[in-house]
Amino acid sequence: AGSVTIDGQVRRGPSKKGILISQHGSVFPWLTVQQNLMFGLDGISEAEKAGLADHYTAMVGLKGFEKSYPHELSGGMLKRVEIARALVMKPEILYMDEPFSALDALMNLKMRMELLRILEEERHTVLLITHDVEEAVHLADRIVVLSLRPTTIQATFDVDLPHPRKMSSPEAQALKEAVLRELGL
Repeated sequence: AGSVTIDGQVRRGPSKKGILISQHGSVFPWLTVQQNLMFGLDGISEAEKAGLADHYTAMVGLKGFEKSYPHELSGGMLKRVEIARALVMKPEILYMDEPFSALDALMNLKMRMELLRILEEERHTVLLITHDVEEAVHLADRIVVLSLRPTTIQATFDVDLPHPRKMSSPEAQALKEAVLRELGL
């Protein structure tokens, strides 16, 4: 158990300041892609909602799928809908809890690259929770290794490697090995 503090205030529940993207998925199956993106956009006209939905649908590479329902999409496409749905809310922080763990290895890598491209366009703070050290080295600017219970910060690694990162580079491999050593592997 712990707490999340944003701007000095403890957050105990959902907030538009921070949006969660989890490994389990969070799109509404009865809504189309466009309707999923428009859901929760309050205080603006339907035309503005549709414009934002169109913008983020295009940003994540789903133009042409606006009228599709979740059951008509692949796992990677669903993950893109989730990312777009989070971004349309313009959060300060994206909480990503193993967002790509349910995807196969190739789609996982594609989604990492896609996330980096999107974050280059729209700067957001991302708190990524992962058990995949290579994923952490590939995406993160800082890696925090947590201990077993009771959970404490065991080590922190600042990642000074430019994007896109070549995971086979000596620097990336050295960082991966250092994190694995910290984990006792």
